[in-house]
Amino acid sequence: MPLPTQPPIEVVLFDYGQVLSGPANPTAWAHMRSITALDEPRLHAAYWAYRHDYDRGTYTGPAYWQAVATHAGITLAPTQLASLLAADIDLWTDLNQPMVDFAQRLQRAGHRTAILSNIGDAIAEGIRARLPWLSAFEHATWSHALFLAKPEPEIFHHTAAALRTPPVNILFIDDREDNIAAAHAIGMQTIHYTNHPAFEEEMRRRHLTNLLNTGLPAEAESITTPSPQPTTK
Repeated sequence: MPLPTQPPIEVVLFDYGQVLSGPANPTAWAHMRSITALDEPRLHAAYWAYRHDYDRGTYTGPAYWQAVATHAGITLAPTQLASLLAADIDLWTDLNQPMVDFAQRLQRAGHRTAILSNIGDAIAEGIRARLPWLSAFEHATWSHALFLAKPEPEIFHHTAAALRTPPVNILFIDDREDNIAAAHAIGMQTIHYTNHPAFEEEMRRRHLTNLLNTGLPAEAESITTPSPQPTTK
């Protein structure tokens, strides 16, 4: 069944974590365990207990790690705290190269791109310093700066207003279903990102192949776009 006609996409809006970036770096995670002397379950529980509040700006980076330490029943020396802040940047700077390539092809072709990410202040500062190509995005909404976080509707409205673009003309790509549902509820077009082959297939299903193939050489487009299959009468 053909899809209903969709409004034109004026901005492609990317989540950062596990969309532009890859999964958490296991070497950085092991380094955090070494710094804290915590086993996997205790570090995992403490790390995520305050993460949303950190993303939302309730905690600064140092205050977040002190809360993690208190939750885990340990004390951090200043050198340990500094090492954990650095390791937390390492954790989230492996790239999802196919999606980074897609974003950069859009930018070179003059398409508008932006970022909407839940992220704490120290990580945001670290990834911007380490990944200068992030400055090529027209706008970046970093949650901590607004004291908001996805899936709160206000952060989506703020981003659309900052882009001066109606939500219906924004394609938002995120790896979490609750964030996708929240963006869809305010009118954005959305794609739940699970892996790159599935993303490409969804783009084709929505008749967005021209956008997907932006900037690809003709021979690559022929690989990305399946050849029409003969119909059987």
